[in-house]
Amino acid sequence: MYKTIGVVAHVDAGKTTFSEQLLFHTQSIRKRGRVDHQDAFLDSHAIERTRGITVFADQANFSFNGTTYTLIDTPGHVDFSPEMERAIQVMDYAIIIISAADGVEGHTETVWQLLQKHRVPTFFFLNKIDRESVDVAAVVNEMKGSLSDNIFDVAELTADDMTETLIEFIAERDEALLERYMEGAYDFDVWLDALTRMIRDCEVFPYGLGSALKDIGVMEFLERFDRLSTTMYANNDEFAARVYKIRHDENGHRITFVKVLQGELRVRDEVTYGDTVEKVTQIRSYNGTKYDSRDSAQAGEIVAVMGISEAAAGNPIGALTEKSTFDLLPTLKAKVIFDSSIHVKEVLRSFMMLDAEDPSLHVGWDEHVQEIHVHVMGVIQLEVLKQIVMDRFQFDVSFGDPKILYKETIRSTVTGYGHFEPLKHYAEVHLKMEPGMRNSGIAFVNACHANDLSIGHQNLVRSHLFERPHHGLLTGSALTDVTFTLLTGRGHHEHTSGGDFREATFRALRQGLEKADNILLEPYYDVKIKVDTEHIGRILSDIQQASGSFEPPEMIGAKTVITGRVPVATFMNYSTTFASFTNGKGALTLQFGGYDECHNTEEVIEAIGYNKDADPEYTSTSIFCAKGKGYPVPWDEAEAAMHLL
Repeated sequence: MYKTIGVVAHVDAGKTTFSEQLLFHTQSIRKRGRVDHQDAFLDSHAIERTRGITVFADQANFSFNGTTYTLIDTPGHVDFSPEMERAIQVMDYAIIIISAADGVEGHTETVWQLLQKHRVPTFFFLNKIDRESVDVAAVVNEMKGSLSDNIFDVAELTADDMTETLIEFIAERDEALLERYMEGAYDFDVWLDALTRMIRDCEVFPYGLGSALKDIGVMEFLERFDRLSTTMYANNDEFAARVYKIRHDENGHRITFVKVLQGELRVRDEVTYGDTVEKVTQIRSYNGTKYDSRDSAQAGEIVAVMGISEAAAGNPIGALTEKSTFDLLPTLKAKVIFDSSIHVKEVLRSFMMLDAEDPSLHVGWDEHVQEIHVHVMGVIQLEVLKQIVMDRFQFDVSFGDPKILYKETIRSTVTGYGHFEPLKHYAEVHLKMEPGMRNSGIAFVNACHANDLSIGHQNLVRSHLFERPHHGLLTGSALTDVTFTLLTGRGHHEHTSGGDFREATFRALRQGLEKADNILLEPYYDVKIKVDTEHIGRILSDIQQASGSFEPPEMIGAKTVITGRVPVATFMNYSTTFASFTNGKGALTLQFGGYDECHNTEEVIEAIGYNKDADPEYTSTSIFCAKGKGYPVPWDEAEAAMHLL
């Protein structure tokens, strides 16, 4: 049996130390490493050892009771949370490490929500119970309030029995077993199977107690985890896999890590993703930084594949068709600064390699201002990127001050019209544009009949709407939260050629925006602050001054907890101020909470200074043809000139 388990946590909860104990006790490594000693097996990159944090999701293999485990140690720092989210998609089970000394922190809640979204069965390990003044019962109650009430202590399961408390817990959640319980019928294997099923179906969630650093409770937890987890992969089905991550070896060769979900993968097999077919030239099984070459991989395994050149993280391969979606998105954009002696193409090539490994970077070349930009989660990520570029590509870069990544949407429904008809070209597109739910992104609906526009041309319109982020009118920021409906369109059997529908589609989009009530959006933090009561007044005042909002403060033990929502722009540097007036004794967690209306729209529009009529990539003007010559029609006159109205 193969199982992929991911270890996830808030930074400094003890995640890597816990993983080292599992690997040591299962004889996968000979020596236990420690983060503070800079010798942890899974923090194999120099930058991780120097900083004492996990930056990359690395994997190791171990065997236990006849099962082969792939363990993924994920980053806990919020700046590297997209890497953690990409790892979640290939986990069979997750183990959330919670520091009993700190309780449920904000990032823990974010991780929990992602695991629930992806339906990943989850165990908890309450770490650091050896610390003074730790109140385990209080932490368990906090977990029930913040995460789930359906948690139970795995210590209530012994080798061949379970406590009355656990039996009642199961019976309350299974009608058939409740009847058995009322009748006094008890068969251990039946109840154990039911518990295993409930865990697999994300109905109940076990937790264990211990100290990873002191090696308390770790192996007892693994023994129960092994009994309560199960996977069922089919080797006889058609091959299907999902791309987990992209890396490059020391020679710059692309390595594609995939989770095999069904069937078997062999060297020299041809694999399909999208319209691409490529041959697998090598299969590797990685354990930390070392690997063994393999002839094949079975369902349930994670392997690294050579020969796949274009597939991105989250992409399906083979019989799998559904692409992964990711929720944790950067909120900042920074300019890459480098010495003029380095050719821009070399810098861009290097950053595009990093972009393949971390697609959340969204590395882009802005032709208008001749600059390379990257999207990032925070300033720590920029510091790490600087060191990665030096270590891997041997040149120095710096970054401009991070700027807020704004977005735009519309408040009202409009219809946009686009026509592109210079001589010997022809395309017309009518698009209805409706505001979508906040943070829903771009959606497409096709209401066009094939008698009006061929299926091929309809598909072109759709592909052009999704080919890149489109500029809004207020600041040129990416358009989002809009549903496009293709109403109708027209092509010409002789004159319509490649690119005509792209031009007509972009003009229809832009013409619709000209008529719409446009809204500027900014990123928000979900804030969670835990402090002594004496600091409440200061914090509530700071949130209000930052244009944020908050819920009534809540007392948890001796601390007061404040939750709220605040713009990233006004709160991104608050941690330094907070640490100063609390003398480092408070806990501040800032998590990306999606986009909402900008609190200072006019100020931002003026500062950015975007000219919608001078955008080199977009125009709302349509092109019509008369007397063998194309002529422009401005957006406010274009609708009356459309051929299909």
